[in-house]
Parts: sequence; C-alpha cells; structure tokens
Amino acid sequence: MVLDKGLGLETAESLMNISGDYVDYLKFGWGTSIVHEQDIIKDKVAMYKSHNITPYTGGTLFELAYMNDKLEEFFQEAHDLGFEAIEVSDGSTTISHDKKLECIESAKKDGFEVLSEVGKKDPGLDKELSLDERIEYMQNELEAGSSLIIVEAREGGKNIGIYDKAGNAKEDEIDYILDNFDGNKILWEAPNKDQQVFFILKLGNDVNLGNVSTDDITSLETLRRGLRGDTVGKI
Repeated sequence: MVLDKGLGLETAESLMNISGDYVDYLKFGWGTSIVHEQDIIKDKVAMYKSHNITPYTGGTLFELAYMNDKLEEFFQEAHDLGFEAIEVSDGSTTISHDKKLECIESAKKDGFEVLSEVGKKDPGLDKELSLDERIEYMQNELEAGSSLIIVEAREGGKNIGIYDKAGNAKEDEIDYILDNFDGNKILWEAPNKDQQVFFILKLGNDVNLGNVSTDDITSLETLRRGLRGDTVGKI
C-alpha cells in the first residue's frame, strides 16, 4: 500500500507507468481527496484503477465524517469520486469499538471494500491498548467485513504500536499477534526501509506492507527481490 500525499495527475501517472505493477492499494492520505479539484481526484482514481490498483480514502476523512454525523454524505462523495474502497479507523478520534464495527458493516452494505486500522496516532493513547485487546479488535473487524486489518504506525513509523521510539520493530509483540491472528489479513504499516527489511526477512518477500512512500516503490521492490544488500542472499 502506497501513500499518496497529493501527487499531481501527470506525476502520479508517470510513476504508475514505471512502478504500478508493484502497487496493490493506493491511499489518498488523510483528507487530501477533498482539498484538490474534484475532477483531478476523479482522474487520479480512474488512472490508478486502470493499473489494477485499488485507491481508497484515508481514515482521517472517515473519522471527520463520523464526528460530524455525515457518514451517508461521505459514502456518496466517495462513490461520486470513483472510490470503491475506504479506510475505517479511530486513530485520531474516540469511537466506541461497537460503533466502529457498525461503520464497517455499513460501508460494506454500501458497496465498499473496507480496510480498517487498529491503533491510535497518539503514542500515549496507543499504549493503553493491550496486545490482547488489539488482537480482539482486529478479529472483530475482520469478522465485520474488513478485507485487511492495518496495524497503525503513522507516516513516521516511530513510537506507535509495534515500533519503539527509534522505529525498531517489537518482535516479541509481533510474534504474539501472529500466533493469535491470521498474518495474511494484516497490512503492516512500514514506512521506513529498516522496517520493510525486517518484515521481508521475517515473513517473506510477499508480506503486506503499507504507508510506503511514492519515492520508495522501486526501492521496496528491489528489497523484495533480493536486489539490495539488505536482503541479497537472505530470501
């Protein structure tokens, strides 16, 4: 999953022409899909889909719609822009878990593929979520209809969830999650190269990785193929 922070159409299209084969999901980060001209967003969405990539709206936009009691309007706007998938999260706001599950089910009924995120963007709040609670929420959201569960790490990938203050993966916690949840249904946010290398060496070169920078698509593909020193001869 690649994070689009606001690429222009021509830049995005040029990038997909050379690297689109390596991208499965393209997230319009945060609320970026409503701060640019809607015709450009529609064209970008259509362009990504032409490369067999699933574009989707960032979770912050969903959270704002929920806070303002505008989920129906949000779903309609997403449909109008051509999105067939959305992210459901509660990383920046307080949404009860039961309400979040209802939102996942509502989005599914409205025709969307749902990717849901577990974790908080505030390190203090995220640490209040125990591993067992995290796994319970992940399982509940999968059963509610999410196709993939995103493990929160933010764009910087430090001091959140499965990463420590230096951005190093907490392997014991990751092992515990994998012992209690289907790893094929997890999208690990791994924006930094060392994190990508960690997961490739631990879980294989087809591991689901997310929040990849548009600048790092080809770099990550070479890591997956063992074409960089970090992974050569190791996968």
